[in-house]
Amino acid sequence: MAVSNNIIAVLNFISLLCSIPILAAGIWFASKPDAACIHLFRYPILILGFLLLLVSLLGFVGAYWYKEGLLGIYLCFMAVLIVVLVVVLVFAFVVTRPDGGYTVGGRGYEEYRLAGFSGWLREKVTGSENWGRIRVCLQESGVCGKLDEEFVSASDFFMAHLSPIQSGCCKPPTACGYQYVNPTMWINPTNPTADPDCTLWSSDQSQLCYSCSSCKAGLLGNLRLEWRKANLVLIATVVVLICVYVIACSAFRNAQTEDLFRRYKRGWA
Repeated sequence: MAVSNNIIAVLNFISLLCSIPILAAGIWFASKPDAACIHLFRYPILILGFLLLLVSLLGFVGAYWYKEGLLGIYLCFMAVLIVVLVVVLVFAFVVTRPDGGYTVGGRGYEEYRLAGFSGWLREKVTGSENWGRIRVCLQESGVCGKLDEEFVSASDFFMAHLSPIQSGCCKPPTACGYQYVNPTMWINPTNPTADPDCTLWSSDQSQLCYSCSSCKAGLLGNLRLEWRKANLVLIATVVVLICVYVIACSAFRNAQTEDLFRRYKRGWA
């Protein structure tokens, strides 16, 4: 059984390495200002990466010291983790597929409509019971203040590739016709009835467009982009884990068969 156990130990080491990109993706995602403001989305990837690390260590110990019980537990938990990862992938793909972004003539950035995103995301993130806390968190993150340091002229700002949050929360909708003073100060709208957000805009740095529907849509746009990037890591990891799991199961069965055959030859069975 030693050869099969060595194979399983190597495979477990590979699955342990697979936990590193998931943990890295989880840390990256949790560090983003938008994810930091939404606790529901902040830690799931990080938790899955940590669980994969623990299960891989369990399997490695079981294979290295020839503990069949630990190997059996490892295979069961790994199967559960793979299923959970696949479910998370499918769910994330479904809820992030709708895109509320639309192009604006003469602008390098997109603007966002809340209705363009999935109903589940809108309910969990932008509901009245959650938005007050999220709004304060976004305001304290300083995501809009950075724009004043990066851009001076209107032409540079209009051609900038703003993040969805910056586009939705830090300026009024283009349709309102506000005149540019600086990235977070706009005055004298020429078409204030073009969008309900036109009347919600304020050049007060503590207000800006944080109460606007476009800000809620921008937050969802940011989450969508970041989840899509994290999904690429998860997809690659799941493919490797499935291959590792299939080979590990085969090696484990072969080891049990060889052990049973040896006992039979010695007259133990």
